[in-house]
This record gives sequence, structure tokens and C-alpha cells, in this order.
Amino acid sequence: MLGVAALGERATLVQFSSAFCQPCRATRRTLSDVSAMVEGVAHIEIDAEEHLSLVRELEITATPTVLVLDAAGRVVTRASGLPRRADVIAALGHAID
Repeated sequence: MLGVAALGERATLVQFSSAFCQPCRATRRTLSDVSAMVEGVAHIEIDAEEHLSLVRELEITATPTVLVLDAAGRVVTRASGLPRRADVIAALGHAID
């Protein structure tokens, strides 16, 4: 799915966005803040319109959609819509365990 170099050492927050999606901007801020707080966590934003084959493969139906990957790149959690900071931190807890 993503290059190994792009993955975080402990976990990765993958955000699917689109250009005119207002909640995507707020999601970007939340995920950037959380990834900066937790060592070894990367935040990757993917433009859904530019990566349609990946969107179809992962069955992304709305933006923003966030996938939380563990250190091996496996999807641990996925959610659509604007995430709450506490929910992102909790999902990271499951990915890092």
C-alpha cells in the first residue's frame, strides 16, 4: 500500500482527503498534532482523487477517512469523518501495543 520508508517506526496515521473537504483540513491539524506528540508515529495524507485505485482497493467511501496502521503496516482501525483527538490517541494505543 505505502512505501516502508513512509511508515512510522511505531504506527502510522493515514488520512485520505479531497481538495474541497473542509473537515479534511481540521483532520490534518489533529493528526499532525497527535503524531508530533507521540514518538515514532507518522502522519501521511493521501489525495483520494489522485489515488483512485488505492481508494477502490481500500474501499474508501468518504473523506476524510483515517486508517491507523501498526508498525508492520497493518490496518488496526479505520474511521470516516472528523476524528476527535482522544479517539485518535486511543486508536494509537491499540496500534502500538
